[in-house]
Amino acid sequence: MHVRRLDPILVDRIAAGEVVERPAAAVKELVENAVDAGASSIEIAVEAGGRRLIRIVDDGRGMTPEDLELAVERHATSKLPDGDLFSINTLGFRGEALPSIGAVARLSIVTRTAEAATGSCIVVEAGVKGPVRPAPAPKGTRVEVTDLFAATPARLKFLKSDRSEAQAVTEIVKRLAIAHPTIRFTLSGEHITAFTYPPEEPGEHGFLRRLSRVLGAEFHENAMSIGVEREGVRLTGFASLPTYHRGTGTSIHFVVNGRPVRDKLLLGAVRGAYADVMASDRHPVLAIMIDLDPRAVDVNVHPAKTEVRFRDPAFVRGFVVGALKEAITRYAFRASSTGGTRTLESLRPQGALLSRPAYPHRTHAIRPTSAFANWQAPLDAPERSYAPASGLAERQAPLPDLAAPSADSRATLHEIEPETEEAPLGAARAQLHGTYIVAQTQDGIVIVDQHAAHERLVYERLKRERASSGIARQLLLIPEVVDLDPVDADRVLAEASSLESLGLVVEPFGHGALLVREVPSALAGGGIKALVQDVADALAEWGQGAASPLEERLDSVLSRMSCHGSIRAGRRMRPEEMNALLREMEATPLSGQCNHGRPTYVELKLTDIERLFGRR
Repeated sequence: MHVRRLDPILVDRIAAGEVVERPAAAVKELVENAVDAGASSIEIAVEAGGRRLIRIVDDGRGMTPEDLELAVERHATSKLPDGDLFSINTLGFRGEALPSIGAVARLSIVTRTAEAATGSCIVVEAGVKGPVRPAPAPKGTRVEVTDLFAATPARLKFLKSDRSEAQAVTEIVKRLAIAHPTIRFTLSGEHITAFTYPPEEPGEHGFLRRLSRVLGAEFHENAMSIGVEREGVRLTGFASLPTYHRGTGTSIHFVVNGRPVRDKLLLGAVRGAYADVMASDRHPVLAIMIDLDPRAVDVNVHPAKTEVRFRDPAFVRGFVVGALKEAITRYAFRASSTGGTRTLESLRPQGALLSRPAYPHRTHAIRPTSAFANWQAPLDAPERSYAPASGLAERQAPLPDLAAPSADSRATLHEIEPETEEAPLGAARAQLHGTYIVAQTQDGIVIVDQHAAHERLVYERLKRERASSGIARQLLLIPEVVDLDPVDADRVLAEASSLESLGLVVEPFGHGALLVREVPSALAGGGIKALVQDVADALAEWGQGAASPLEERLDSVLSRMSCHGSIRAGRRMRPEEMNALLREMEATPLSGQCNHGRPTYVELKLTDIERLFGRR
């Protein structure tokens, strides 16, 4: 068979497959055109998930009849006046969107500029362009796409259900709404929960309001502000507290020079920043805008322009990781508001329950106990500064077992100096079920998960030791033999030198066996076999993503190791131990979350408790 030129209409249909692979892609291209046209309001409507109809109406600059005729021609655009592909400041620039859509559907455009007395319209059907005709129209542009992919039935077969395609359209519009908070966005149609996002004022507060509408009011309550600039790159936006997360990464939004992108480099930076404070199967919620010189980023590397390539990717990744880590540290003592709020809502008595008591009414004499004798801190107490308490900060091994107290095992009350209530985490008042510490603050109470909190403290201590003089090691009097799966044993031995820097010294001891000679001093009292198995599991997880930096791999191993040196649930603690734990939490960065991302404490304000009892 001889080589021949393809029909131009067929060429357009083939090329359209790269730009418009589904209705959501067509919506994206058309909305981006509206943004580039300076629109302040964009209305989107779809039917049958976008297959039957896509309608985009904007109040932008509009087009003259001459521009309209050229706009549906391939590679015709107003966005590259000097042909410079390295300084692109618009979302569209290839001149492919309208002709690509017109090649696989019926495309109708009605437009008018502010200077024109009447508008113009044109119709393109299956790649065949009609004449430009006069038409009445308000200022702006109205684009209608009907029977998408009717000219390419094979592509039509690969579309998902109308509901799935409508959901994809919704996600695209939400991403564009996040990227352009000063523009009004309206979306309606079948299988869609209609919404309107009003325009917000420029700046941080307006952006946060837009994010609250798109991502939910809870995000507003759990957001950390980010605003840094270095070497011509500016990062602004909001990221969730480590205790506020979701099961998928669909709520991670990056906007590069006004363009929403899904970039592997940036997603990896998010993972690296949250690695210490969030479980690997959870994802934060964030929206960050990255503004930099257009010449420092290539937006022409993907047919749908959903990916970018940075000129200095290492700098950008490090900058994003550093900005997120700085915010996480800055907000370390601000716990997620959702935990306490949901707990209060679940405990709040309903009206029907209040009408009938659960138990027969009885009268008991109430006698004050010594534990509550000094419940209220003096108002004129002097200000104090809090440093790590020696009761816990200097310990390098798990706390020794304590004799079981004679008091009720469910809650042990203690005499505490009232002035310690001035500390951020207050004064320890009780230990519940040998697991939770209840502390009183000046305006409420704090409930601490003792194991999760101490696990974070041990982890941060190990990291500090490794960064300074090296992790202190303890030589085992009798080396311990640990049997592992041969693959796990080989994996651990391959990292033996790195593990030695973490205080764990292992040697081969036959097929699938390891001889443990030294362990970190802080973990000396824990189970060595479980420790080594956890290290092997951590190395296996990182082995699946071989490109992970060594520092992140070592931190992951340390995180696993620290669990074995922590106070266990069910372990009774003396009053001074509980207060020492609280004081060290106050002096330790990131102590609000355990190594797996769960909160280490929940704070309930006195006003919340009063609402619980109907006092407010």
